[in-house]
Amino acid sequence: MPFHFPLPTTSHVSFVNHLRSDTHPSLLLTATTYRGVLRDGLKRHKRLHPSSQASNLSSVLSSLTDYLPYLFALDAGLNARCTSSGDAVVISQRELVVVWRPILTASIPGQEAARVKGRSLEFEVAYVLSTLAYTYTLLARTQLRILFGQVPLTADQRITAITSATKSLLSACSIHNYLLSRSEQSSAALPIAECTSSVFGALASLALAEATLLAVLKDDPYPAAVARERNKNDTEWMIKSPEIPKVRAHLFARLCVAAADHAGRAYSLLVNLSSMDRTLVRYLDDLRRTARAKACRFLAIDADLSGKTGDAIAWLRGGKKELGASTLDSHESNKSRGFAKFKKDWTEKREDKRIEKDGEWGMDAGRMEEGRVIDMLEKKWIKQNDTVNYQIIPPTEPLLATMPSGREIHSPKSFVVPSLDAEVLSRMTAPPSPSEAVFSGGVSDSGEDKAPGYDKEPVGAYPGAQAELHASGTTYY
Repeated sequence: MPFHFPLPTTSHVSFVNHLRSDTHPSLLLTATTYRGVLRDGLKRHKRLHPSSQASNLSSVLSSLTDYLPYLFALDAGLNARCTSSGDAVVISQRELVVVWRPILTASIPGQEAARVKGRSLEFEVAYVLSTLAYTYTLLARTQLRILFGQVPLTADQRITAITSATKSLLSACSIHNYLLSRSEQSSAALPIAECTSSVFGALASLALAEATLLAVLKDDPYPAAVARERNKNDTEWMIKSPEIPKVRAHLFARLCVAAADHAGRAYSLLVNLSSMDRTLVRYLDDLRRTARAKACRFLAIDADLSGKTGDAIAWLRGGKKELGASTLDSHESNKSRGFAKFKKDWTEKREDKRIEKDGEWGMDAGRMEEGRVIDMLEKKWIKQNDTVNYQIIPPTEPLLATMPSGREIHSPKSFVVPSLDAEVLSRMTAPPSPSEAVFSGGVSDSGEDKAPGYDKEPVGAYPGAQAELHASGTTYY
């Protein structure tokens, strides 16, 4: 958590060849240059090793924020949305064709989706803003990465990381909401499902659900306690036992229900779109289940604080049911051990390895982590209920029917469209110098689909064998 979005790539486009501006002749050339920088940055980011991509996100974000004011200046001038006499007026000379590679479209396993051509500036605006939102989401992942590392964190470090990630997710939510309102007002039909109002609405709900869960995580001590218990480098338990402060359990439960509602809304918008990547759809379902399981856990904590241990255990079992785990009695549980326990331990170790290697960790939306917390509390309370004060454990279905309604905590701000300063825009009125050339990037389009290491020579081959093998179409063994 949050979702791991791959960043899209694009081909070179020269606005000078398609548009004309008599009021600001240099605007087209400058916008093309900044787009070339963005294109080059996205391609270089894609070819980096996954462990190096996180540190490169700031560079991609800078390229996007530099290009967007010029793109919106073109959009305002082309669509006659000028607000003052000094704004640019842009005229279309020929049909503008921009090419982007989709990232949320279903494709053959092992292959990338085919490039999509958009024949309007609206398509360019939608993809650039979507890329900006994906970048903010990836920044949130990077900021949360330290919570799952091997280095123990203080309370202030945890709060700082979660607060920064929340701001990034709310920025992504604002962008998706802007794209949603823009797509509803626009009459241009975009040629891909990723740029429809359903997808924009689903992604906005996804970002808001993740930000809501982070508001709970900031004051939730139990995941940190479980992480410290599994951390081999944490030796504080030798000095004192971990302290679990009291939490506002009922409030947190309502926040988790609100997050589950947002995730469920996003899931319902995408589940019937056959062209969407199933990885995102499964993630949305897992996020909804995880949020409801968290709500059950907090309601269990609230019941335990009231002295109702039996109800607390029933709520935990209801949380397990939301996660899709089986809730067996002790006799059946003993029978189910063996391979199932081995499979669970192996899955947890594989997830821990992904975190260590900066891979695609968290793609289960925190289901495994929440399952660990519920298991820890269930083991503790069952032992307490069996030895101290025995209470009957009621069935879970009637309790789940009494789950409270959700409560919102975040109000995403409206996205502010970036604009050029009046001084910068006034400089665009001068014609471009004949010596100025359009920057198209230092990476060619032909190598876009090559993964890192593709151009290396085969093991044991003589120098230059790679080019000959691809030219002849044969395979080197």
